[in-house]
Amino acid sequence: MFAGAKCGTTIVIDISVQNPYDWSMARPREFEFDRGEALKRALAVFWEKGYEAASTDDLVRAMGIGRQSLYDTFGDKHQLYLETLRLYDTNSGAAFFKRIYETPSPFVAICDYLLSIADGTCADRARGCFFVNATSELAPSDPDVAEVIRAGSALCEAAFERILREAKQSGEVDRSVDERVGARFLLATIRGLRVSAQAGVGPDDLRAIATLALSSLTPR
Repeated sequence: MFAGAKCGTTIVIDISVQNPYDWSMARPREFEFDRGEALKRALAVFWEKGYEAASTDDLVRAMGIGRQSLYDTFGDKHQLYLETLRLYDTNSGAAFFKRIYETPSPFVAICDYLLSIADGTCADRARGCFFVNATSELAPSDPDVAEVIRAGSALCEAAFERILREAKQSGEVDRSVDERVGARFLLATIRGLRVSAQAGVGPDDLRAIATLALSSLTPR
């Protein structure tokens, strides 16, 4: 197996021919991947299929990694799901409130957002909101998911409450509206519209529902 020459009791090994295989090439490529990109791809799988229907094979195939890399980096499927849910909550929340606060009237921007849920393709409406999907599928039976939902919802409600308070002062919202209740009402309306869109309610009906809901907040 080794090339060498015997000198007394000493064996001299010629390492240049010991093994021509380059061991630096033996490291699996799956160990080198973009964690953030892999997480985004996992999110897309969970969003499309849901938690239960998304298999580990689906996930590793989409993420471009092996099973062991998934376990070593993200833990199990459940931990991976929680991380994608937090990622979605952070990114979508930041984008939503950036859109809201960059307008002259945050309340009007919220109204426009509710009405826009009716827009988009049938596929977009059928896919729904990943956060709302998680609420329906797992939150009732999964305390970890429920906690992520609760924390995200609390932040959203607090922001809505501030916006409603300011809108009351500017005359955009009726002064009789309780800001806290109104904030929860807005969040519940958004979720209800998302679920209705997934269930196949048409764009015209979705807009009519949104319009009716918003009319309960505006001055009479």
